[in-house]
Amino acid sequence: MNGYAAITDGKGHFSIEPITVGAPAAKEVLVQIKASGVCHTDYDSQSWGERMIMGHEGAGVVLAVGSDVTTVQVNDRVLLNWAIPCGNCFQCSNGEQSICERQFSDSISPELAGHPHPDSIQSQGEALMRSFRLGTMATHAIVREEALVRIDVHIPFSSACIIGCGVMTGYGSVVNAAKVTPGNSVVVLGAGGVGLNVIQGARISGAEKIIAIDVQSSKLDLARQFGATDTILAEKSDSELLAAAEKVKAMTAGRGADYAFECTAIPQLGAAPLAMVRNGGTAVQVSGIEEKITVDMTLFEWDKIYINPLYGKCRPQIDLPILLNLYQKGLLKLDELVTNTYRLDELEKAFADMHAGKNAKGVLIIDE
Repeated sequence: MNGYAAITDGKGHFSIEPITVGAPAAKEVLVQIKASGVCHTDYDSQSWGERMIMGHEGAGVVLAVGSDVTTVQVNDRVLLNWAIPCGNCFQCSNGEQSICERQFSDSISPELAGHPHPDSIQSQGEALMRSFRLGTMATHAIVREEALVRIDVHIPFSSACIIGCGVMTGYGSVVNAAKVTPGNSVVVLGAGGVGLNVIQGARISGAEKIIAIDVQSSKLDLARQFGATDTILAEKSDSELLAAAEKVKAMTAGRGADYAFECTAIPQLGAAPLAMVRNGGTAVQVSGIEEKITVDMTLFEWDKIYINPLYGKCRPQIDLPILLNLYQKGLLKLDELVTNTYRLDELEKAFADMHAGKNAKGVLIIDE
């Protein structure tokens, strides 16, 4: 079977190239990709030093299944999940599937780590690696069965594909990690794609006050559409958002919010949510900052908690169907998140629009 894919050289570039797709091996599934989300991680993957198929947010239709596959069948509509739990390691056994030891280990076999058979997708006779063991920016993907969640509700592929990263990260950080409850007050730093889903998670959880902070008024307009009750237009000169923190306190009886979520991915704002929460409040680092930062320890006074959950502590077979059902009930806005769609050969434009802040979320529509 022939198709095509966005393939990076690992040195900062990508090209659209033809691929040859084989049959799925045992415990593997062949998926015809219908839509793939466009994310900052996908852009960054161009510089990871490996030639591979890009993309880690996808949805499509099952074309074939290998032996021993029991959870999906041909013609099923499926959502692809990048954090593939093994179900058996120490972390999975403790319910922490998002930090499965096998998926992040370099010391075990590729099969146990959830990697599909390396020769199943090739370009010019060369076996191709796939971003996050998925490679969704392609007409086809062959993945481990554990990477798939069946879609049992009516939803466009363009809306479904974005669930498996930013939507789950934002919603899960609120519901699974912070455990926001009705009546709580919440601050969200950054109203981009992830921040909007934090806002949605807070709204669905019954938060009484949801304060969105951003430097762009257009993003604050979106934040209100997704559930923010209040907004603060921050000054770009407010580099650590300390002035914005004073406005938050004024909105929350002078003490600060119960929870604050950092969704900007700006290293110097890594400690900013601590300035937004009351004594005994919880700051949540959502965006995945990995650089070294300096923290003024007085921000921890008093009894404040700082957590750094991965992927909203996702349990794929539990949480992703919950998100699909919330969408079906009209509680989770997904269609509204997809600002623009692109063909695969328009990926360069999709990246440019993402960096320009034009999209809440851009999506590639994949046609054979």
